[in-house]
Amino acid sequence: MSTWTDLPDTGEGTFAFDDQLPRVPLPTLDDSCARFLRWCAPLLTEAEYAETERAVADLLRPDGPGRILAADLERFDAKPGVGSWLDEFWPSRYLGRRDRIALNANFFFHFRDDTPLARSTSAEQADRAAALITAAVNYKLGLDVEAIPPATQRGTRLSMAQNKFLFSETRIPGSPQDSVRVPYTDEWPGPSRARHIVVLRRGAMFRFDVIGAEGVPYATADLAAGLREILSAVREPVPTDLAAGHLTTLARAEWAGVRTELAADPVNRAALDTIETALFCVCLDDVDPADLQESCDALLAGDSGNRWFDKAVSFVVFGNGDTGINVEHCGLDGTTILSFVDMLLESGVADHAERSGAREQGVPAYERIEFAFNPLQRATVASAAAAFAQFAADNATLTVSFPDFGTDKAKSLRISPDAFAQLAYQLAHRRSKGLTGATYESIATRQYRNGRTEAMRVVTPEMVAFVDTMDDPAADAAGKLAALRTAADAHVERAKECQRGDAPEQHLWELQWIQRRRGEQLGATEPMPFFDSPGWVITRDDYLSTSSAPSKNIHYFGFGCTSPKCIGIAYVLLPDRWNLYLATPTAVEHEMHEFAAQLRIAATELTELLSGE
Repeated sequence: MSTWTDLPDTGEGTFAFDDQLPRVPLPTLDDSCARFLRWCAPLLTEAEYAETERAVADLLRPDGPGRILAADLERFDAKPGVGSWLDEFWPSRYLGRRDRIALNANFFFHFRDDTPLARSTSAEQADRAAALITAAVNYKLGLDVEAIPPATQRGTRLSMAQNKFLFSETRIPGSPQDSVRVPYTDEWPGPSRARHIVVLRRGAMFRFDVIGAEGVPYATADLAAGLREILSAVREPVPTDLAAGHLTTLARAEWAGVRTELAADPVNRAALDTIETALFCVCLDDVDPADLQESCDALLAGDSGNRWFDKAVSFVVFGNGDTGINVEHCGLDGTTILSFVDMLLESGVADHAERSGAREQGVPAYERIEFAFNPLQRATVASAAAAFAQFAADNATLTVSFPDFGTDKAKSLRISPDAFAQLAYQLAHRRSKGLTGATYESIATRQYRNGRTEAMRVVTPEMVAFVDTMDDPAADAAGKLAALRTAADAHVERAKECQRGDAPEQHLWELQWIQRRRGEQLGATEPMPFFDSPGWVITRDDYLSTSSAPSKNIHYFGFGCTSPKCIGIAYVLLPDRWNLYLATPTAVEHEMHEFAAQLRIAATELTELLSGE
């Protein structure tokens, strides 16, 4: 097998087509308002809808701030060097959040243990970790020379811009907004030249070289030997008040103040620089999960002293060789991580080593990363650890699996797999909670330049009618089936709207962000009642927050609960199975369990209805 640099230049480099992709369409204010009224209507009473209509009319006033802000967004979209009108939206949305990102924003994937990479090595912790490092370094070297093939979907090229956030990206806490330390920027041109990663064990952190002085990756056996030395060196957990990783669980403004104070000390400044420039983290956890549920929970939160949640990519390897990844969300979405993970897991470790040019160089250099905490800072670390432990305990989770249902079954029933899932969610939610509530679904839009995701609102009039019909004693099977088909078709059409860029929420939300950023400069400081209207508030007050991630190499995908009443639904729809990871506050945990029970019933009912055609 040739190394990356030996491959012929085909002109189809990783980022070669990004500037050729179509731009994200910018809707007009009138179109977004009209569409928003249609989208919010199923969730509102007549009075709430009338109030929202009045607020929309105010937003559309010729002399109102809405028009000024929309015009400014058009100006920004036409500005040279701007790839998308959403280029300011994403930093505001992700970097502007002020609560903790651990569990609230970071997401995880749990890897299957029968992938080619897993089968090519033993389940011993150091061996599994070394295999992941070898594979990731191989990918990084391919990315450096732009030899990673551009992703496509059904023949359509996808944006590869997010791949620039895979290695050495670190979120930096700040006020009023966080920033990102990342390669491929003016401050850090080109790919990262870092040769090290950070290895975490029982709260201790180590700088660990994975690429030798001559730019050659270490052999997998060398990496495993070094990791074993680290495992042996940390015989006891680091005292809680000295495990710096806990600080990354703090609310962002608080963490920003702590980090600024830490960085005033040269010892701490050097430690932070080592962590923030590292290619990625490898967390060697001191637990052996008993089952998939326990593995998922540990990947989501785990021992916060053994994490650096601000790092873009953290591989987690448990004592029994179980593996997964925790991802910081600001620059990376699930589809990009899945492409990355798939390439890592779908080849044996020897193939990755050969492609990267890895060779034996002895045990890699490593050294402990030390912080100099004063007593007050140690107290802050301990307080952060305790607060996050309680926060994690207040997040209830549940894995649900349908081993007899997947995309193959859905297609045999002539229904969109995602539509089937969403119809089942709505029916189960109504039966478990007695109401239809706002539901979010993430729709990938990487077919556009700098494309990320669009916010889809699942509750359509057809969806409400379907749920009503399913529990109508007077409805017969034919009527239920007709309502099911109509709702599924409406769902597919709504998803296509989002994929075309014809979705209102992010467009209108960005106008609100523009007013905050430069409303005074634009003369657009007048309050906009629309953003307090029932339509805006109720439509975005999620009862269900859903996102899917298809990959044959993962068991589960997950994220934490997103509001005091919401059930987070991260789901994996594959040919032979449908796996879900649910999350909700423990205060309403019983509602999640009832939802799961009703979901099993709903899935069976829908399957029987469709099978009877």
